[in-house]
Amino acid sequence: MLAGESYNTRDEELLAAAFRARSLLSDFASRPATDVVERHAILEQLLGEAGEEIWIEPPFFCDYGMNIYIGSQTFVNANCVFLDAAEIRIGANSLIGPAVQLLTASHPLRAADRIVPMHKRATGRSPYNTHALPIRIGDNVWLGGGTIVLPGITIGDNATIGAGSVVTKDIPADVLAFGNPCRVQRSL
Repeated sequence: MLAGESYNTRDEELLAAAFRARSLLSDFASRPATDVVERHAILEQLLGEAGEEIWIEPPFFCDYGMNIYIGSQTFVNANCVFLDAAEIRIGANSLIGPAVQLLTASHPLRAADRIVPMHKRATGRSPYNTHALPIRIGDNVWLGGGTIVLPGITIGDNATIGAGSVVTKDIPADVLAFGNPCRVQRSL
């Protein structure tokens, strides 16, 4: 899965990791915002890396958590969804607006390639072919509210992505980019 190859989303090990993540997310969301130490301790259990003084505002959702690496001083606003079937790396001092989606998982475009034929489906196996590609977000990046970042994307340091953008291609450092599809508008 982490190598970008097709994987079974219903694999026992992956399901156990997903259930573990959901339990930790539930515990995290139930803690008062003033319980900073305990909330950070939960994030350290959930995430691959939880930098110093990161803040994630619930509700927050992720697949597994263990493939998410967040640098120090980063803020993740409410209603964000990070599908981390591949690594998601977010640098330090970044701002992730509300309802941002970081989506590493994908499927073949053609239905015939995406859907496993009935006669080939095994018990405990997903009926869909799935693969994932990593997302990398540099230091000091601001992703405006409602931004969607697709699999395999890299966003360079100091970039600002306008609200509601759909990022379908890599974005270089030090630029303002927005739109659907997201395009560089100017240097910063």
